[in-house]
Amino acid sequence: MDFLIGGLAAVGAGFFTNPLEVVKIRMQLQGELHAKGQYAVHYKNMLHASYVIAKHDGILALQAGLVPAQWFQLVLNGARLGSYQILSDNGFTKDKNGEIVFYKAVIVGGVCGVLGGVIGSPFFLVKTHLQAQAAKEIAFGHQHNHEGTWKAFKKIYREYGFRGLFRGGFSAVPRLFVGSTSQLTSFDYCKQWLNRYPLFVDSPLLTTFVASFTGGIVISLCMTPFDLISTRLYNQGVDAHGRGLLYSSYLDCVNKIWKTEGFMGFYKGLGPSYVRLGPHTVLCLVFWDQLKDLYNKI
Repeated sequence: MDFLIGGLAAVGAGFFTNPLEVVKIRMQLQGELHAKGQYAVHYKNMLHASYVIAKHDGILALQAGLVPAQWFQLVLNGARLGSYQILSDNGFTKDKNGEIVFYKAVIVGGVCGVLGGVIGSPFFLVKTHLQAQAAKEIAFGHQHNHEGTWKAFKKIYREYGFRGLFRGGFSAVPRLFVGSTSQLTSFDYCKQWLNRYPLFVDSPLLTTFVASFTGGIVISLCMTPFDLISTRLYNQGVDAHGRGLLYSSYLDCVNKIWKTEGFMGFYKGLGPSYVRLGPHTVLCLVFWDQLKDLYNKI
């Protein structure tokens, strides 16, 4: 049941935040491997990007990739939050006095995130391809031109086999570990700290909201560079043998971004990343806590 609760919480949050994910993906691919000032800027900021996407691709394009995105959320967070809850309940993140131990929480949160993300990697792959697809006038990055979720799976499998469905999966490991552990560790620590004060002890929903809001800030700052690298590797085109056309490896991707786009290149899309991850973290973790409470009352 812990796995189902975690998955449903993320799916509920994902429906509302998917348009922000589309904007983030487009901005992360904008100016790929070009220095600032050497490419056309189609997406000036989050609001402008939303307008441009709706204008050229239609309003429904802001929900592009919703189906694989929701499946990814179900698999990722079902495994991640479910396994984290079980391990936490069994004392793997705490000392004998019930206090959170930092290094234990970091390891458990990170490993649980990697577990869920690797399992759901094919959904993330297709999600990224569909969200990156754009009209010619505003397109950046490789355009895979899929005709839908299931046709995308068939096309990738037909051309590259089962292994092709997990292309880019290795690049997601740092992203998943950093993202999961920064979110869950900060969330747990903040809840533990808030529960020392009467106002929050008597207001569990407020406690969860404040703690998840904090978690949203931390995950955005920590995960954005890893998320951008992962997006680039998942979306790049490949040759007939499945080898990347732009990046030969994770380190090659990091090196090329650093040389052409500089340090701030790793933080492209930070604004929409926070606007997406902040609400998603709040909604997901609030839903998670409320569903757990509801289940415990049954």
